[in-house]
Amino acid sequence: MSSEVTKLPAGFGRLWTAQTVSSLGDGVMHAALPLLALTLTRDPMALAVVTAAGTLPWLLFGILGGALVDRWDRRRTMWVADAARAVLLAIPAAAAALDVLSVPLLAVVAFLLGLGGLFFDTAATAYLPDLLGRAPALLERANSRLRGTQTAASGFAGPPAGSALLALGRAVPLLADAVSFAVSALLVRSLPAAPRPVPRARESLLRQARAGASYVFRDRLLLGLALRPAVGNVAFVAVETVLALFAHARLGVDALGFGLLLTAEAAGGLLGAGIASFLSRRLGTGAALTATAAVEGLAVLGLAAAPNPYVAGLALAVCGAGVGATMVLAPSLRQSIVPAHLMGRVTSTSRMLSMCAAPFGAFLAGWLATAYDVRTPLYTAAGLLLAMTAVTSTMTTNRRVEAALRAAAEYVEGSEGSEGSEGSEGSEGSEGSEGSEGSEGSEGQRPGGPARVAAPTGGR
Repeated sequence: MSSEVTKLPAGFGRLWTAQTVSSLGDGVMHAALPLLALTLTRDPMALAVVTAAGTLPWLLFGILGGALVDRWDRRRTMWVADAARAVLLAIPAAAAALDVLSVPLLAVVAFLLGLGGLFFDTAATAYLPDLLGRAPALLERANSRLRGTQTAASGFAGPPAGSALLALGRAVPLLADAVSFAVSALLVRSLPAAPRPVPRARESLLRQARAGASYVFRDRLLLGLALRPAVGNVAFVAVETVLALFAHARLGVDALGFGLLLTAEAAGGLLGAGIASFLSRRLGTGAALTATAAVEGLAVLGLAAAPNPYVAGLALAVCGAGVGATMVLAPSLRQSIVPAHLMGRVTSTSRMLSMCAAPFGAFLAGWLATAYDVRTPLYTAAGLLLAMTAVTSTMTTNRRVEAALRAAAEYVEGSEGSEGSEGSEGSEGSEGSEGSEGSEGSEGQRPGGPARVAAPTGGR
């Protein structure tokens, strides 16, 4: 492949830097927030409320948020969301400094941070293919870098820093995360503007939201890509909800040890992000996604049975590797096959399914830990992950992936040859009557049929 094709644009460096800074703050909070909550309560259900609050915005506003992102300037949406979250974090920081911090306040802040994350994450996912020209190789390369540095910053550096900053005062990690959001907002604001999606003929927001959702549910590949994190989030949020309590009560680790456990998970995530492209070339994207799903389930099973912190750290590292590879392969594939004018809605629909499942995982973990034992949610999570692997393996096969990228490439070539016909996408309707849902159907159809990726050497 030529250097012109594989060279990342200059603007990507600023986006990369912004995410690295923000991810460092996220890592600080990832370790500090559950420990901060533990200073207020040891009730598993109260901890579950705080965890679930951050995911509720996706349940309430997920699809509508994607429709708004498809109307708004995506760069502006990102930096405004980051700036708002920086200001928001001043509230719990002040409460902690005044010794009036409470679990309800943490839950409210978590909800509002989640709302900001909804708009930022959806806009960022939609902005990246615009910045890179929707080239699959560039998207995979860029997502590998983004995921790798995110893992290094939020996993390696962030958790130990969060534990250390919490020792200096309960407000300190909150202020550190606020600074990271502010710096990220400034960097994102300096990015090149992407073309705003061409608006459809005066459709209502609800109709546009429905078009994005139906686009996902009608396509087995996109539905498989959405179902995997949906079921996975029930499992992973269940693990996250009780992990601090499990580490303290069963493994006997202190705050620093808990941070090191999260660092071990991040080390695996960094490895997984680095080898994602290799797995895709050797196994094919579909088979690689199935393999990483199986690895995640088996790793959580090992965590549940861990007799000491060393085995737990190894299990978390293996699980992190599976997640790291998945978080490169799945978004790159989705960004390659979804048309630009639907990217925000498809992204938010997929994320909504994932995030809506998370509160269930949090409350399930709280109930199981209260009714049985703190290990029970971990065993349950492992079972869910392995069951999900069996179901989605037939939906994200190599054949489906290969067909999807071919269809997407043909759609892009056709669009470039007929810019004036963007409002009437009749060529999208090759799937027959599947998309005929009135005016909504013409926008919500897969371009040219089920989407796919050319088979690389090594046997897809």
